[in-house]
Amino acid sequence: MPLARLIPMLPVRSLSASVRFYESLGFDVERRHDDWGWAMLRCGDCRLMLDQSINQHPDAPRQSVIYLYPDDIVEFHRQAGARGLDVPDLDVTFYGMREFRIDDPDGNRLWIGQEAASGG
Repeated sequence: MPLARLIPMLPVRSLSASVRFYESLGFDVERRHDDWGWAMLRCGDCRLMLDQSINQHPDAPRQSVIYLYPDDIVEFHRQAGARGLDVPDLDVTFYGMREFRIDDPDGNRLWIGQEAASGG
């Protein structure tokens, strides 16, 4: 049976700090429950959950990577910087993606890119 959708859930130490970070990337809060320490965020058709309750080891390094695919990487990169995030320069990788990489406040890794051949 096929899956209908997949929504990553990231462990966070501070729901408020993490929501602010992801809002700087263009996400909006779809649902939020501060009493649970949980939020569902949305950017276009993409969703992401943040949850304090699953952060059993808050000082452990994060080892997963979430790859975000904006329609226009140059504009996405510009907006992230304009919203106050410290973003590195865009780079074209050996595998043909124009991308940049950042960590959220909890060390969750985000790679953000677009195929270099598709402009942007």
